[in-house]
Amino acid sequence: MHYNIIGEPMPVVVCDLAAEESMITEKGSMVWMSPNLEMTTSAGGVGKAFGRMFSGESMFQNIYTAKGAPGMIAFGSSFPGSIRAIQVSPDKPIVAQKSAFLAAETGVELSVFFQKKLGAGFFGGEGFIMQKISGNGIVFVEIDGSAVEYDLKAGEQLIVDTGNLAMMDATCSVDIQSVKGLKNKLLGGEGFFNTVVTGPGHVVLQTLPLSSFAGSIASVLPNRS
Repeated sequence: MHYNIIGEPMPVVVCDLAAEESMITEKGSMVWMSPNLEMTTSAGGVGKAFGRMFSGESMFQNIYTAKGAPGMIAFGSSFPGSIRAIQVSPDKPIVAQKSAFLAAETGVELSVFFQKKLGAGFFGGEGFIMQKISGNGIVFVEIDGSAVEYDLKAGEQLIVDTGNLAMMDATCSVDIQSVKGLKNKLLGGEGFFNTVVTGPGHVVLQTLPLSSFAGSIASVLPNRS
């Protein structure tokens, strides 16, 4: 499989497949394809289906296969931002925000990632459950806004505002940190908690979380009540 990521702020990834090669994706992600691409829908087993549902994805996945000859298929981002291609392997899975998964080679698997600390799950900005992307192959993930990347050493920390953590190596850990001072909590406009990411590992942040964007839009909409 060869790919090319084009267009911003609404990018697409165009994948060129060999004959009988397949890609998996969530429903609604395909934007165009050659006529010989054949789609099948699969849950991939009850356990995996419920795992994807709890991690923020659909229970069912679409599998596109180039039948009889090489083919082309494009997958489009659902929100202004960027698409990143990540190579995962059995010894190097990643952890991503809910709904980050766009498409992948068939050797890639999605599962539930439970935070080791309950506080990080309830207050960390991405909910109690995130997605773990593992297996072997290339996965395409969606980033809200622009992506900013850091490599953390063992024990090195990064304090991140709620919702700005897009993905990280599974070797990183996540916790929450309360904003100090009652005045800062109530008047600072930054909320009560920040997310603390601890290395070692690679961390990708996003500059325009969907939750923040939705809140900004809602604040200027007329009140019809």
